[in-house]
Amino acid sequence: MPTTAPRYKYLDALTTAFVVILLVSNLVAQKVCQIGPFAVSGAILLFPITYIFGDVFTEVYGFAASRRAIWLGFFGTALLYLMGAITIALPPAPGWHNQQAFAAVFGFIPRILAASLAAFWVGEFANSYTMAQLKLLTNGDMLWTRTIGSTVVGQAVDTTLVVLLTFGGTVPVATLGNMMMTGYLLKVGYEVLATPLTYLVIHWLKEAEHSDAFDRHENFNPFSFSQRSVPEE
Repeated sequence: MPTTAPRYKYLDALTTAFVVILLVSNLVAQKVCQIGPFAVSGAILLFPITYIFGDVFTEVYGFAASRRAIWLGFFGTALLYLMGAITIALPPAPGWHNQQAFAAVFGFIPRILAASLAAFWVGEFANSYTMAQLKLLTNGDMLWTRTIGSTVVGQAVDTTLVVLLTFGGTVPVATLGNMMMTGYLLKVGYEVLATPLTYLVIHWLKEAEHSDAFDRHENFNPFSFSQRSVPEE
């Protein structure tokens, strides 16, 4: 018989951190930074961390916890975009002269907005689904195969979608391919380098939470919000 899902000590804090990092990465994404030979969005420093969070949620707490975090992040980002647009549209007070700067920071082009939300949603679910399935396939062994494997899949989906939906039809196909490959390799490389830290966090949380989720009977429908039974240890 399924039992009531346990209360975890750190899940809510981790979910909050995930959403905050996602929101901040969206705010800083508009700055183009020069890192060595690469011109990249400021979000490159933060956004890949959300995929590491996805690995932690799925590995320790199960796909349902990851699904909850993804939806909270999705709606939080949509609210950020909406409130940014509303606040920009409101007339500035006569003595306030920063309207242009405010609009530059909080203004989002609708096409970029839609592309970012769609890519985030699909990419994060692809990452968590791959992570859960690889864990079942390996019977919980070789953690690195699923942390890296899920990243390879999730970032491929995310990067392809965000570049195509944002720039498709406006730049040459060769440029699109270059943008996809550069962004993809940077993101995957970032997360591969972070693998030792991911290992440490996951192992510590498994011991602290007494949880090691195997999604053998999980409903992987992203639109299902039912609670799963207690994760196996």
